[in-house]
Amino acid sequence: MSNLLRSNIEDYVKITDDDFAAIRQHFDQMVFRKGDFIIRAQESVSTIYFIQSGLVKLSYWDQDGKEHIASFAMENWWETDFNAFYHQSRSSCTLQCLEATTAYTLSLKNYQHLCATFPFMTGYFLDKSIRGHIANQNRILSLLTLSPKEKYEQFLQLYPSLVQRIPKTILAAYLGVSRETLSRMYRSRK
Repeated sequence: MSNLLRSNIEDYVKITDDDFAAIRQHFDQMVFRKGDFIIRAQESVSTIYFIQSGLVKLSYWDQDGKEHIASFAMENWWETDFNAFYHQSRSSCTLQCLEATTAYTLSLKNYQHLCATFPFMTGYFLDKSIRGHIANQNRILSLLTLSPKEKYEQFLQLYPSLVQRIPKTILAAYLGVSRETLSRMYRSRK
């Protein structure tokens, strides 16, 4: 059950069984059904989520009711509305399950306690944050500079295992193209 979380931490630093047992105490585990909202816009965000199994999308809904998908998170990835989590404020985003999802949850209080008790966890979370920042920068640059076809090809290259798991309508929204455009690009690859 905890093997994925432990291996994720050990990608950064090796830990003892005793240390992991103490670290694991800071987490709770939650199970969600497909379609469940883990976070709704305007709700307080008190936790960060490590996805053990399943798939979620982080979205922003504009005042015209249009959904803008910021990111996806699958097994072995962290997700939340980070601004709301760190500032303990209300979310501007929703976090919704695209599949049945099991996640480890970590409150801000437990996050701070982990970092104070295990200094290597500060480095671990910093490494995860930097990697997320780099991915977000690359996503912004692709949105600004790539054609729809290039964005689709880049997504296929970066996340080949996600393509089969994400409904085409949702993938089209993430790429900023219509469902019809995505279908044409999909057909042209065959």
